[in-house]
Amino acid sequence: MPNQLTLELALPPPTYAREDFVVAGGNREALAWIDRWPDWPAPALALSGPIGCGKTHLARIWAARAGAVVVEGRDLEGKSVADLSDMAVATPAIVLEGADRAPERALFHLYNLLRERGGHLLLTSTLPPAHWSIALPDLASRLRAAPAVAVAPPDDELLGSIILKQLGDRQLHVGAGVVQYLVSHMERSADTARLVVAALDRRGLIEKREIDRRLAADVLGELSGAVPPT
Repeated sequence: MPNQLTLELALPPPTYAREDFVVAGGNREALAWIDRWPDWPAPALALSGPIGCGKTHLARIWAARAGAVVVEGRDLEGKSVADLSDMAVATPAIVLEGADRAPERALFHLYNLLRERGGHLLLTSTLPPAHWSIALPDLASRLRAAPAVAVAPPDDELLGSIILKQLGDRQLHVGAGVVQYLVSHMERSADTARLVVAALDRRGLIEKREIDRRLAADVLGELSGAVPPT
């Protein structure tokens, strides 16, 4: 096919701006906790939910508010207490993504160091700390004392709103039923919605086609098996 689309999956990084976050029932409580900072009842907040539910966006909103750095849980491997102390001194707020993959003793020391300095720690993971396999009793007790909030995967209304916003940002007009079709057939995540709309835009331009259900089906078929996890 002369017009066959070569997908460019390396999209520009999302902004993670607060105004780009679409609020719905499944994420409203989590956003309220983010907005409540620094009035948290403990030094840490645990934010959990499945891949693509918006945890990263919420964490970046908080990082912008709190001036936090973002660290992967596994990156604490091999850190000494002195290293962790330097980290806690350098910033009063830390986002620890994939916190369930952090070494327990390193997480325990980081928690204590931030608490001593009046800092805060936002922990993200697919499961809440109550479902982690924690061998260190002192760490388990600290995490039990921290508030934990779950983010649900996007429901139909939220996913449709995300798609509409992505279309609007690109000034794209779609045929009747396209958004509903996408909601019913695509992977349920905000990042996938962004990827699908970008692919619709590009394929529509290349093939000079209206963005209708047929094009939506073609794009979803092209993306099948190629959508990166979020």
